[in-house]
Amino acid sequence: MDTLESIVIGIALSAACGFRIFVPPLVMSLVAIYGHLALSSGFEWMGTYPALYAFGIATAIEIAAYYIPWVDNLLDTVATPTAIAFGTWVAAALFPNTDPLLKWTMAVIAGGGSAGIIQALTSFTRLSSTALTVGFGNSIVATIESVGAFVLSGLAIFVPLLAISLVLGLLLFSLNKKFQIRAIKRQSQ
Repeated sequence: MDTLESIVIGIALSAACGFRIFVPPLVMSLVAIYGHLALSSGFEWMGTYPALYAFGIATAIEIAAYYIPWVDNLLDTVATPTAIAFGTWVAAALFPNTDPLLKWTMAVIAGGGSAGIIQALTSFTRLSSTALTVGFGNSIVATIESVGAFVLSGLAIFVPLLAISLVLGLLLFSLNKKFQIRAIKRQSQ
């Protein structure tokens, strides 16, 4: 795997952490076990069966928790900083072994940043769903997010250019929404 491909896969998987924190590490572990993903030095442990089992259990608990009313909104409070941390960690696991300062700086900015932006978008969507449907629509949002995490993770590994295009589209959509909200606030003042 070449350097650019590793970076693209790392950023796309990091963005998927914004949907569900444990899905990208689960997919990475599974694919690494079968030899289709090269992990950076120090992250080889992710390609082991104990790691796969741990990520699988964590993923199942995380997905189930988002179907419990009001717990899902509480989880978003914890998930935002955690998604940024996991996004950074996932990116670092795939970025090439270069200068550690460069590697971790890129991981924080690109990986943590993309995970944080996607997580903020999903939190806003869930908050809107809670306000509009009194929480009854949140299970639909949770399902879409879970499917999105698995699809984006799979695309990141097998079709990285499509995955990074989707991530860029989501980031642009998120920024557009942010500017629309600011414009509405200015008009109301």
